[in-house]
Amino acid sequence: MRKFSWMLLVLLVLVGCGDEPVLVEKGVKAKNITWDKDEAEMVLIPAGSFQMGAAKNEPEEWMQPPAKPVHTVELDAFYMDVHEVTVGQFRDMFVRQSGYKYSGNWDKVAKYSPGDEYPMVEVTWHEATAYAKWAGKRLPTEAEWEYAARGGLVGKRYPRGDEITHDDANWGNTVNGKDKWKYCSPVGSFEANGYGLYDMAGNVIEWCQDWSAEDYYASSPATNPPGPDTGSYRVLRGGGWLDIANPLRVATRDNSPPNNRLHSFGFRCVSGSDNP
Repeated sequence: MRKFSWMLLVLLVLVGCGDEPVLVEKGVKAKNITWDKDEAEMVLIPAGSFQMGAAKNEPEEWMQPPAKPVHTVELDAFYMDVHEVTVGQFRDMFVRQSGYKYSGNWDKVAKYSPGDEYPMVEVTWHEATAYAKWAGKRLPTEAEWEYAARGGLVGKRYPRGDEITHDDANWGNTVNGKDKWKYCSPVGSFEANGYGLYDMAGNVIEWCQDWSAEDYYASSPATNPPGPDTGSYRVLRGGGWLDIANPLRVATRDNSPPNNRLHSFGFRCVSGSDNP
């Protein structure tokens, strides 16, 4: 009987990285999981709907492509990496274990992200996609990224409210407040948003799955929009360490050719399943 009780206790309670235990029973998904392939912590982003786009009549001249019209999007639940993919995960796990031929410059990576716990930079969309495929995951859609970045807040400019300072994120290519890094900061150096995601504003600009199109918001599906079928540019979101505050807004859209690499380009992954 005692043996059964201990087994039951183990089955019912999974202690994660946070302070609260997560109940694991039939039909209940764990909020946080560890993905086997790359050992990334992932968090469950609940299904729901939100208003996608710039809802505060923001000036459009710096939004390219535009973040209008505001439209309702409904999404299924998914898991997202709590942190941006790190140099250690990309180099020591993906490249060395898989034999993938990274065509970037590791010296540049070391300059802007000088350690295993820093985000991977100098990475193209194709390289980010290759990593995600190796890990058994994928890049987030643009809609998934914005929904997750909002962290459950409604109509706010940034992941944690309407204002952002250097105590909230790494941006502006300057050392100020809690932002003690001229270039990239170690992942998770600032407070998480409402979903427990770190660095959804600043640090590195994150590749998304979608092709980019200026008029897509006007005709995108209302449920799980996948992005345009074709294009020349891929979507990037979140702003990076060298950006001013405006590109860090959750609704701000950016794009680049998929074979482009930059010292502030990085990524994180998602999965529709909790099964690594």
